[in-house]
Amino acid sequence: MIDQHLVMRAQGAFNVVNGLWPLLHLRSFEAVFGRKTDHWLVRTVAGLLLVVGVAQLGAERDAASIRVARRIGIGTSLVLGSIDVIYAPPRRISRLYLLDALAEGTLIAAWLSARAASPYTPRRGRSSRRVTR
Repeated sequence: MIDQHLVMRAQGAFNVVNGLWPLLHLRSFEAVFGRKTDHWLVRTVAGLLLVVGVAQLGAERDAASIRVARRIGIGTSLVLGSIDVIYAPPRRISRLYLLDALAEGTLIAAWLSARAASPYTPRRGRSSRRVTR
């Protein structure tokens, strides 16, 4: 199983990269994903992805922080993936966005299959109670 902390960091990095790209070089972004008419909207979405990614990368390893990062991560991936799947097939947006839908679905699957990291894992045949002195 994948560790939730790893998923949080991976999605954070993915969101930072996807947020920075159109902010730093809109021309290359448009060369790959098609010309955009509303640059303000591209920059708005990019900025939001950047903020989400930075928050995920900066989140603590405690359970409460990871729960918040998980909710934000799954929610962000659901929204982006849904838009990709709805608007790419009729060619309202580039069909390359279907690759993003695949990535977003992979992140959702990773979150759903991830387990919480535990500082203590009992060995087989031993008591699951931790002894502290």
